[in-house]
Amino acid sequence: MEDLRELEQEAALMKLVGREVIPDPDTVGDWLRRMGDPQTDQAGLHGLGQVRDLLNLRLLRQDGIGEYTLDADAMQIEGEKRETTWTYQGVKGYMPLLGFLLETPVCLYDEFREGHVAPASGQLGFYRDCQARMPVDKRIAYYRADSASYQADLINELEADGVCWAITADQDRAVKEAIGNIPEADWKEPTVGCGYEIAETVHTMARTHKAFRLIVKRELRRQVDLFQEDRYFYHAVAVASNWPIEQKSAQKVLEWHNQRGQAENFLKERKGGFGLDRMPCGQSGAHAVFLRIGVIAYNLFLGFKRLSCPKSWWHHTIATFRWKLIQIAGRIVHHAGQVILKLVLDAEKLRLFRSIRKRCLQLAVT
Repeated sequence: MEDLRELEQEAALMKLVGREVIPDPDTVGDWLRRMGDPQTDQAGLHGLGQVRDLLNLRLLRQDGIGEYTLDADAMQIEGEKRETTWTYQGVKGYMPLLGFLLETPVCLYDEFREGHVAPASGQLGFYRDCQARMPVDKRIAYYRADSASYQADLINELEADGVCWAITADQDRAVKEAIGNIPEADWKEPTVGCGYEIAETVHTMARTHKAFRLIVKRELRRQVDLFQEDRYFYHAVAVASNWPIEQKSAQKVLEWHNQRGQAENFLKERKGGFGLDRMPCGQSGAHAVFLRIGVIAYNLFLGFKRLSCPKSWWHHTIATFRWKLIQIAGRIVHHAGQVILKLVLDAEKLRLFRSIRKRCLQLAVT
């Protein structure tokens, strides 16, 4: 928030946007605490949630897609404030839970959490909150997550909704026993010399309504402990029973599940590109408001890329946009009641700028 002091000193910018003063960091900090105050039922946080949902609704309605993949993941934010608690990774900070869509990568829903709250907590409710925010004619058809989502209640709901899912399995005693019962002849290398083997079995949990596929990848341990009975390292993924083998082979399921690393890239962009790598205050409510504003900023930027810019720019980060689009020397001139921006550009760059401005105008009008 200290950047507000820098902005206020940019006289030309303040004049261009028609503001003489902007709130100082202390005033904004007070506003954040007031908006997220639990004594007022967090009315400000609720209002920002409505803004986020309306923005997402407008973006999703224009993408021409009917079925989406939901990637649910927790984002660790380190904090040094006295009120911060320890995360499961042994770091003091916060652990908000975020849900991203893969096809149109908006952050569909955000839930701020203290560091000591386990990522596995409230996974079913989080999925329901994400599902409730989909437009009427669109749905979440695929779900990917790590072992925090390996829960019977969530799996049952995904099955009931007809969602194809792949979730990293907790290697508890039952899963280890299932892996141990896989015949040695079933282990195959998907490609010769790849360095690992894949096998598949059927598994169930105590409270799941249906059995599901359990796809296991094993690799030789590079260093074998003398007291280690098994010389293999295992990675197990539970897969929806409604995803037949003929549609998704074991190898393709693992490849698809591993692509959930894209959610990690979203989190990095949110933290590094939008200033969410640290929280501004000492109150959880204020942090939740600050996080949600960051989510809205991220989704607004995504909408700008998708609706106003060339398709080749869709994968650019905010840092690349600043370099290509914003950090270009220019001069602002007032003439005959108009504000004119003068830039020194080649013909191709000028056409690009004009096309972006034209699309922005069309969106504003419609």
